[in-house]
Amino acid sequence: MVSIAGVASAHSLEDHYATVVDVVDAGADDEGEESVTPVLQEHAGDDTLLKFPSGRYYMDEQLRVTGFENLGFVGDGATLVPASYHEFDGPQYRLFRLGTSDRPGRDLRFENFDVDQTASDTGIRVISAEVEDGLSVRRVTIHGVHDSGTWGPGLFNVLDPDGSGLVYCFRATDGALHVDDAPNDGMWRGPTGISVNQHHRGTLVFRNCSLGGFPDNGLYVSSETGRVDVERGWYQNSGTASIRLSGRRGTITDAVAVVNADPHGSVGQHPIRLDGGDRFELDGVTVDAPQPNGDAIKIMNAVDETTISNAEITVGEAPNNGIMIGAGAGPTTIEDVDVEVNGSANAVRILGQDAGAVELDDVRITGDAPGTRLRHAIYCERNESRFTDLDVHQPGDDKRRGLELRGEDYLVADSEFETTHVPIVINGADGVRIENCTARTIEGPHSLRIISDSGSVSLADNDFPAGVRDDR
Repeated sequence: MVSIAGVASAHSLEDHYATVVDVVDAGADDEGEESVTPVLQEHAGDDTLLKFPSGRYYMDEQLRVTGFENLGFVGDGATLVPASYHEFDGPQYRLFRLGTSDRPGRDLRFENFDVDQTASDTGIRVISAEVEDGLSVRRVTIHGVHDSGTWGPGLFNVLDPDGSGLVYCFRATDGALHVDDAPNDGMWRGPTGISVNQHHRGTLVFRNCSLGGFPDNGLYVSSETGRVDVERGWYQNSGTASIRLSGRRGTITDAVAVVNADPHGSVGQHPIRLDGGDRFELDGVTVDAPQPNGDAIKIMNAVDETTISNAEITVGEAPNNGIMIGAGAGPTTIEDVDVEVNGSANAVRILGQDAGAVELDDVRITGDAPGTRLRHAIYCERNESRFTDLDVHQPGDDKRRGLELRGEDYLVADSEFETTHVPIVINGADGVRIENCTARTIEGPHSLRIISDSGSVSLADNDFPAGVRDDR
């Protein structure tokens, strides 16, 4: 192994490459005055590591490398400085285009870079990486609002179904401007923070990443076949969704999604939205929406199966749901989850009848939500659903209630309800069993109401201090 200066290296990282290039020794300006892209174009190739010593590296042209094998870019106190949108030569969308969907690379390393986009109109996609296997992107921090109206900071795809990749500590917390406020008006709404598109087929892990408010989604996975795992990290105030997933499978673990501002005038801002796929698992997530502008967790019709566990969800006073399960979404399990809802909406809204059972176990619902718009903390149309070990405390005004059932074949067991108005309402449901439950009303006339068109209801070992009104 030979470096550009002709000195062999014994460092473990360098041992993975036949050629190691110190880009400054190779002629790159490290003071941010002259573009370094020509030097990178000359030396980037197979089995090559390009090292960036401490300094500022100006780029006014895209570096494009495709079909490569084992290529690395590693900084050591290095800052990339994009030219402005008006001065960028060639495609004005990317600094690094490393692999394409028709000519992907293999084994790519890109790590330890700061990106200075604090100057006006310098927002740009830092890296577009499409590889068959072996993607490693680590510790990339973008400073400044993405303000040019071009594509968002990162695109990552793993094309081999058996391939994998890791994106670790990719951070763009300053977000982006809406396209209407940017010099390039060729996009709809504006950039997405991180994109994973239809070409992704392998497995990608996003670990400890952070995104601020982007006008067209934060982390957006639109693949139909790949898998994406989101581990930890902070995602905030993006339009449509701060985390939006599709794909064969996906997980979100210990991540935080926040909506506390609407910087782009978005029609909706779901902290987490699941669009379509075989199975999604959310564990340990925190959703904090003090200024909600969309359902906190929204499960769309094309999702086959979902589990949400060990989660904390807080929704402010605007009328948005905590968990929204679409009419076509498949079986859903919600367990060990806290939902605080303070607006006139459902903590859990379950639509559709025959798409698959929904199970709530050890779910705690609190908050001061009024009954003005949506009266019940839990609204359920879905047949064969189960509600066990619930603790529903809803003391809000305007006849706030607890649970409304409208389908068939329900079990409600081992649960406690305390609500302003009627805690449990059977509204046309049939085959309902309520066992070992306590239902207290603060100012309502009944603990349980069974509306006239309801079917069979079985009650056992319950405590209903205000009694039962049965209109059948």
